[in-house]
Amino acid sequence: MRFPTKRHILASGAASALGALAATSLAPAAHATPVPGKGRLSHPKASAQARSLYRYLNDIWGHRTLTGQQESIWHGGPRYELDYIRQVSGKQPAVLGLDYIDPADRAGVNRRAQAWYDGGGIATICWHWGNPLVGPGYANSKIHFDAAAALKPGTPENAALLRDMDEIAGFLGELRDRQVPVLWRPFHEFTGDWFWWGQCGPETFKALWTLMYDRYTQRFGLDNLIWVLGYTKDPDPAWFPGRERIDIIGADNYVQDRGPMDDMYARVRAITGDEVPIALHECGPIPDPEQVTRTRANWLYFLVWHSEFIHDGKTNPADWIRTVYDAPRYVTLDQVPDLRRYGV
Repeated sequence: MRFPTKRHILASGAASALGALAATSLAPAAHATPVPGKGRLSHPKASAQARSLYRYLNDIWGHRTLTGQQESIWHGGPRYELDYIRQVSGKQPAVLGLDYIDPADRAGVNRRAQAWYDGGGIATICWHWGNPLVGPGYANSKIHFDAAAALKPGTPENAALLRDMDEIAGFLGELRDRQVPVLWRPFHEFTGDWFWWGQCGPETFKALWTLMYDRYTQRFGLDNLIWVLGYTKDPDPAWFPGRERIDIIGADNYVQDRGPMDDMYARVRAITGDEVPIALHECGPIPDPEQVTRTRANWLYFLVWHSEFIHDGKTNPADWIRTVYDAPRYVTLDQVPDLRRYGV
């Protein structure tokens, strides 16, 4: 299934108030949720595999940066990007990005995520969630959906929202049962207004995040998720759902150079300080590792987007891929330790 190349529109989401939300049963709980200490996952009963992976991520953060690559599935198979990287560098990324966008491929996403983890790597999964009243697909993720109405029990929007949310929980549950931890990145780029979840304003967004987090961890027992909060290039604390429900924070930008994006890193760090690792959860050109080190833009990982962003010979030429995959700063798949037993 092919969907259009991601376009990043430099605009912030329109703000909207939802003062009555706290009165609904789907609103954030009134009682305080304990804030985890530094280096600890938000889920107090996280799986052993998730804890081991998170321990490793915290240990390298500030010193090393994981290489990462998003896959596509329509250029002859899901190894289109990976095979090219191996061809030009002889190596593989530490982090593989996958997407639950296509219902027909969700079982395939799980198979590839498990295979990547079994092979020593780290899987991160996003979800281009099509408007629940319209259907799946990239184009449908950009069709407006009344998220405020979806938070009210008994509405058609609410029924559709929970149906979709619970279906994805089932797939994530399969990975839990296979003891595969996942860097779970829902509602990505929420401070942009191109996806429906970024069109609802910060209060509704935070309620959506809280609903998914609580439903997934409590109702479905998904203890294998490491929750990644992925801003656009415009991180805004008004949209922050709370440390008690996130494990990694990040931003993305598709710049035209190889700079470290240290200014964006600093804006993200202003929200959480050094409490959680900070990721460049999507990018075009791979940042220059020497500049990353010099400016202390300590990205936990970068994730190059799929297709032309790695394969066009211009955004990331072959000699540049080879250079960065050999850089001491960057961690490739062969350098990742045994994540099942790390720190045990």
